[in-house]
Amino acid sequence: MSWIRRIEYEESSGALRALYDRVKGPAGNIDNVMKAHSLRPHTMEGHGALYKAVLHHGGNALPGRFLEAVGIYASLINRCAYSVAHHFAGLARLLDDRARAEEVLAALEAGAPERVFGAKESALLAYAAKLTRAPGEMAEADIEAARAAGASDEEIFETNQVAAYFAYSNRLLNGLGITTEGDVLGESPPTTDDLDDWRHR
Repeated sequence: MSWIRRIEYEESSGALRALYDRVKGPAGNIDNVMKAHSLRPHTMEGHGALYKAVLHHGGNALPGRFLEAVGIYASLINRCAYSVAHHFAGLARLLDDRARAEEVLAALEAGAPERVFGAKESALLAYAAKLTRAPGEMAEADIEAARAAGASDEEIFETNQVAAYFAYSNRLLNGLGITTEGDVLGESPPTTDDLDDWRHR
């Protein structure tokens, strides 16, 4: 499950036990990504706060299902199987349509998001892909391209934050050999139930 020692729930106490209780899933499960922080619980608290703010905050303009797709795309580029598995399950849950989620995943795996996304979403995904692959090569033109496709600065910022978050989490996961063994996939906090015709496009 990981290449470093972890403190399991049954062994935990104090601040770590309190944090574990906060990040438990509906069935009491704790994902391995959170257990990886058990040697330094304060980092779990920071990770959890960033994760929720970036992907599951009601103040976001972009729908949760699209933010999940951005995370999957970044994770595919970073070759992080853990994040792809978890966030694909989350996407399928948000769409309530596994076949549609599989179409999205196939398009992202092929590096061809335009197969399933409109112009604005495709431009945002292109921005996220370049930021993930070549952060030192980003230019104002990348922002302008997303704006030209109809994205607002707020939507560009949200996409930026998701890609940046996955740069962190993918390296955490890959660098410590964390696997999904024992995890319950796709139980991230739900966002607003605002499914529209995007899933049927």
